[in-house]
Amino acid sequence: MPAPTPAPAATRVPEGSPLPAWLRLACAILPVAATAAIGSVATRSEIPGWYAGLAKPWFNPPVWVFPVAWTILYTAIAVALWRLLGAKPRTGPSGEGWWLALAAFLVQLALNAAWTPVFFTVHAVGAALVVVAVLLVMVLWTIRLTWRFDRAAAWLLVPYAAWVAFATLLNAAILRMN
Repeated sequence: MPAPTPAPAATRVPEGSPLPAWLRLACAILPVAATAAIGSVATRSEIPGWYAGLAKPWFNPPVWVFPVAWTILYTAIAVALWRLLGAKPRTGPSGEGWWLALAAFLVQLALNAAWTPVFFTVHAVGAALVVVAVLLVMVLWTIRLTWRFDRAAAWLLVPYAAWVAFATLLNAAILRMN
């Protein structure tokens, strides 16, 4: 009887991951793409109108910086999630620590998706400050939890944490000035 032929690399299940590579990739891209789409829809009509009319601090970047920064950050976030999904759960008999890291990742992503409509659509700058501050805490906690399973994934989230810290400061300044 001949030996079985190994599966092609694209369909092989990564070590520690119960998901085929293509499904893990889809599970990483879809929630991040949905978050980006929510942000795009929420800001599109508000940037030239409502946002343009707000008083902003001297450190507010030009409007074109935001989509460039978020494209880079969302790409890094999706890669980090893809890596986390492929990481071998090493804590506890059923990987409770890994599940906590994944839950934190998804919660921070939901907060990211929530901030843009709260700020831009509802114009609730104070409520948006609360959301972005909680988002910052969750991103930092996600980095800490992810570190145990995939350090590269954790490092990929560091620029995101820095940007969210900047967004928190910017949101607070806009609230104070308006």
